[in-house]
Amino acid sequence: QVQLVESGGGLVQAGGSLRLSCAASGRSFSSSTMAWFRQAPGKEREFVAAIRWNGGSTEYTDSVKDRFTISRDNAKNMVFLQMNSLKPDDTAVYYCAGMTTGWLRFRSPNRYDYWGQGTQVTVSS
Repeated sequence: QVQLVESGGGLVQAGGSLRLSCAASGRSFSSSTMAWFRQAPGKEREFVAAIRWNGGSTEYTDSVKDRFTISRDNAKNMVFLQMNSLKPDDTAVYYCAGMTTGWLRFRSPNRYDYWGQGTQVTVSS
């Protein structure tokens, strides 16, 4: 089993940047599709970005394209989300998630097998 621990959240002004980190333990990490989701108060959990096991493909939700970048370091069992030009609408709890098999339906939270506890990101206007 893989365990995930997120860090790097915090309070930032609009237009600022944050870098989220996700530390993974477990043998399945390097072969897993990894993703970031977020959940704002009163809203459903939504897909933000995903990256294939080898970093060869990345996908983003439209609202974060050209602002956020997902990356991974399999040697260090880490996944990152660089967030630039942050907006108040980006305020949410951000979750790291892993899918042990495949890439299909990567936008669906139901496809993911393990989750971190979340880290709060608050963007002030």
